[in-house]
Amino acid sequence: MTLRSRITLLTAGLLLATLLVLGIALEGLLRGFLYRSLRQELLEASNQVVRLLNLGGQALLEAGLPASLYAELQLLPEENPALLAREGGISLQKSPALGSQRLLLKEADYRTLLERGEAWAYTELPREGPPLKLLVYARRVEVSLAGTVWQGALLVGKPVESLESTLSQFARIYAGTALLVLLLSILLARNLVARALEPLEWVARRAEAITTRPEPLPEPEGRDEVATLVRALNGMLSRMQQAFLAQTRFLQDASHELRTPITAILGHVGFLLRRTPLTEAQRESLEVVKREAERMGKLVSDLLELSQSGTWRMEPAPVKVLDLLEEVKEEFAKSFEGEIEVEAPPELWVQGDPDRLHQVLANLLSNAIKAKAQHIWLRAFDLGEKVVVRVEDDGEGIPKEHLPHLFERFYRVDKARDRERGGSGLGLAIVKAILEAHGGEIWVESEVGKGTAFSFSLPSTAPPPPPR
Repeated sequence: MTLRSRITLLTAGLLLATLLVLGIALEGLLRGFLYRSLRQELLEASNQVVRLLNLGGQALLEAGLPASLYAELQLLPEENPALLAREGGISLQKSPALGSQRLLLKEADYRTLLERGEAWAYTELPREGPPLKLLVYARRVEVSLAGTVWQGALLVGKPVESLESTLSQFARIYAGTALLVLLLSILLARNLVARALEPLEWVARRAEAITTRPEPLPEPEGRDEVATLVRALNGMLSRMQQAFLAQTRFLQDASHELRTPITAILGHVGFLLRRTPLTEAQRESLEVVKREAERMGKLVSDLLELSQSGTWRMEPAPVKVLDLLEEVKEEFAKSFEGEIEVEAPPELWVQGDPDRLHQVLANLLSNAIKAKAQHIWLRAFDLGEKVVVRVEDDGEGIPKEHLPHLFERFYRVDKARDRERGGSGLGLAIVKAILEAHGGEIWVESEVGKGTAFSFSLPSTAPPPPPR
């Protein structure tokens, strides 16, 4: 996952958490406000009924309450909460909304009413479907009957359906709004993050452009985090440059110094083999010395060439692919006992150094011959902006576990066999370096017992204009 995606997701997560907390807080505030308003309404209705009772009003529950309220005046002959919860007090009056139903509280609510003189409670009335839930305010009152004062309870309630419906509607509206805000915020955050990361992407592109020779990046103005990063990268690149130059100088000096004794060894060994009488054992020993000295000489040459890969002087020019393949075929056909086939459209051209491209193909064909191939195919394909060249053989093949490492320096599939064949383990590394210097790439496919195919791509170009 990219840094842009992680920052966007983090921003979206924080915003979602904020919206959730805000939604819960707003829902709590709205719920509190609505229920406080409902409690205040029930309290005022109860006070109104009490005033009418004190005035000796009749049918007060029918005339003194709105139709939306459910009310009942109960006589409390016994102060037994359990009994009251089962049967309630004697009903003296009921509001029309109750009909034949009763407002009955739970035992704990009646206990609170008897102890404190008032209580807030929830109760339910049966009906078709789910029961009707009410918030009830109960208070003790004195009721005068036939000149006797009795203790009674006034219960005033109102359904909470409309209140809960309001809260549900608010939740739906808020969820939809929050979702829209979240989506818009994600898009905005993504654009803002993209703009904020543009300097880092610029640094990344410049860093990717660095190949074998580290070059410093242009330092942006200012002292922000990007400028600090660029300065740190330039410091690292400077140290890499110094290490690269030191390594290059070492390889060049070592290669030059080794060439002289190797040449001397080969000269003396050749003189002994040609001019001196030798026993069979002495001749075999000298042949081994000669063969190993030649292998060492090739290794030194490859090391020197690889060390100079970053400073190669190439002379790019339009190269006709078909001619290049035919040239390499002709060179190897003289010593190769098998068959080499060339398949390439005549109109394919690439921009590159002819000698270096010839070196690439020669190396790949040499490897195919060493793999005991009997048939080699040189093919080229047009892929629009690129040309793909494929060197395919029917040789021994390469085990899969070795394929990812073939282009590493000094890597050999079979060290003993490569040593016998004179391989240095640097040929494919040089091939890769040459192709990368041309802006191309190389890859390999192989199956043991069936053969190997090396493919590489190069930028295509137009043919040169005809001479006048």
